[in-house]
Amino acid sequence: MAKEKIEKHVEIKNRRASFEYFFLENYSAGIMLMGTEIKSIRQGKVNLTDAYCLFLGEELYIRQMNISKYNEGTYYNHEPLRDRKLLLTKRELRKLQNKLKDQGLTMVPTRMYISERGFAKVEIALAKGKKLYDKRDSIKEKDVKRNMERE
Repeated sequence: MAKEKIEKHVEIKNRRASFEYFFLENYSAGIMLMGTEIKSIRQGKVNLTDAYCLFLGEELYIRQMNISKYNEGTYYNHEPLRDRKLLLTKRELRKLQNKLKDQGLTMVPTRMYISERGFAKVEIALAKGKKLYDKRDSIKEKDVKRNMERE
């Protein structure tokens, strides 16, 4: 069996979120994991594209974040799409709950990384959805920037 390399420094980005949303504020949150999830994260087997955050009661959870099953795991392996609790201070949670009452705002994960202390962290952003013409503008800006770099 070929073992996959387990990294100490992992950074997984959600590039689609920057195309779909305007980011208003960023927060760095810890995440509660079970058993083999951290090993899969260190292998880089995480998909953030469909993930979003929501409040269940007074607690913040992340949904639809896919952490693939660990290859070396036994029957103790985790469920890939389960809801995971995010860890923020009470002040930050209250602030986010108040801001989410505004219509059209949502919370999306923008990146996942391993901190210096070895903990998995998720950077979430309070975001507002882009309209179709905003998306066209961002594509146009990227093209102009790419052409300027070529010249």
